[in-house]
Amino acid sequence: MKRFSGLLPTAPIGAYLVALAAVIALPLIAFVIFLILRLEAQQRAILNADTQDDARTIARAIDQELRDAITTLKLISTSPELDTNDLGGFHNRTQMSLRGSSRYVLVADEKGLQLLNTRVDYGTPLPLLSDQETFTLARQTDRIQVSNIFFGNTSKRWVFNVILPLDGPARVSGAAALILTQNAEDLQRLMSTEGLPKGWSVGVLDRRGHVVTATNAAAGDPPPISFATQALMTGNSGTIEDVNGSDRLMYGYAKLSPWDWKIVVWGPISTAQATIVSTWRYFVIGSATFLTVGLLIAYLLGRQLRTPIRQIAEMAERIGRGEIVSPVETRIAEANQVAIALSNASFDRSEAEDRAHLVMRELVHRTKNIMTLIQAMMRQLARKETNINAFQSAIGERLQGLGRSIEMLAQEQWAGVPLMRVVAQHLESFAEAQSRVDVAGPDFVLRAEAVQNLGLILHELATNSVKYGALSAPEGRVSLSWRVDEAEEGEPRIIIDWVEQNGPPVQEPATTGFGTTIIKRHAAAAFSGHVEVDYSEHGFRWTLSGPRRVFERCPTEAQKEDA
Repeated sequence: MKRFSGLLPTAPIGAYLVALAAVIALPLIAFVIFLILRLEAQQRAILNADTQDDARTIARAIDQELRDAITTLKLISTSPELDTNDLGGFHNRTQMSLRGSSRYVLVADEKGLQLLNTRVDYGTPLPLLSDQETFTLARQTDRIQVSNIFFGNTSKRWVFNVILPLDGPARVSGAAALILTQNAEDLQRLMSTEGLPKGWSVGVLDRRGHVVTATNAAAGDPPPISFATQALMTGNSGTIEDVNGSDRLMYGYAKLSPWDWKIVVWGPISTAQATIVSTWRYFVIGSATFLTVGLLIAYLLGRQLRTPIRQIAEMAERIGRGEIVSPVETRIAEANQVAIALSNASFDRSEAEDRAHLVMRELVHRTKNIMTLIQAMMRQLARKETNINAFQSAIGERLQGLGRSIEMLAQEQWAGVPLMRVVAQHLESFAEAQSRVDVAGPDFVLRAEAVQNLGLILHELATNSVKYGALSAPEGRVSLSWRVDEAEEGEPRIIIDWVEQNGPPVQEPATTGFGTTIIKRHAAAAFSGHVEVDYSEHGFRWTLSGPRRVFERCPTEAQKEDA
């Protein structure tokens, strides 16, 4: 956090509020842009699918029309007049059958000369077929063929042919092919632009890419779709996009197999996605407005906050000079709270200084007590130990135990420590034997002096047990317990028992050392009580009995320290 804060420049609060408004607004704007782009992509995908489906639907209708024409030709080819060479009768029968439709039938010989045409009366002189190319292809492949669009010599219209090669008895009359011709504009009824976006078109293209019919072009007109774009239409169906001037167009296409005609649905993408374009326009305008208003409000708020902050800063400067200040009133509730807190702080400052002097005096007093205890410890150990290493080891262990007590008191600000915590803290020094010490008794808060003295005593008891007593043997155990003796007469007393079992044989020491002094005389004196030590063969036993008030921190002391 400090490393990050170092990157921020020093600036007025108004600048930070403006930056905050921008940080809040810009990600929101970016997220909305992301959503609109996703929506645009989804609509583009839907547009692709719909355009391709429209092309396929119209292709199925055109394909059905062509197949109906082929079926009609095959039925007509079974007319008995063709087998008997009665072309006049065939003309009349076919003309009557197709009356009311836009289809006409031609019969041509091997050279493509028309033998009859139901568009005109029988016997009318007729020219060669206008579409010799498709006629030749049908004769060579001996398969039905659908022609490209062409201008008919007889009909004087743009038409297309469906050509059926003839063989067998039908050719007795010299007929080589039966042809059904149809006007190109008749296919307009099969193309519906209903449901297409505004400005979109539908067209049918022949094998050469020329217009058979289209909603925006007449038959025979130059193709509205460039040949380069048509070359991109691979496969049976699909969609492509291309650029035409300033517009980006989408083309959906479907091919008619095996005639190689194409049905194409196309138009500008912008009109199909007019809603998205409008949304983008409104979003840009709205975002700019929102961001401008947000930054302006942030700037005005910054100016509004600057005045109370300066007033509070002046209060802090006066407090720093030792003055007592009264709170200022602002239009910001939090700033008023800070001002009140600073005013209270200025009143509390003098009291805090007095308390600091008291704390210093108390610290000097407690330090003198600790130093006196350490000096007594060192004198006792110096008389007992003749080896400097042994002296250093002994004094170090006891100072370490005393240090734990002082550390606990410091953490609690010398207000006292729970008895259970004191026991656990001092037994931690003897980790290997700690599990063999059974602790039991009611927990309560010890006075600061009791924490130091009891910690020193517990350390000596545990050290002696680890060196010479029950904790020196693997099967040895220690029971540390305490209880409150509510005497009927007199004040309550605390009784602490240290009992060892299953240790090595117990022997009373021949001489009195520092440890014995601590657990006997010092313990009795520190707790205004009585100590009993029993070196029984069943195990060492130590008992301390003293007034409860010497051990426990009473509520009145806590109230005085809190005050």
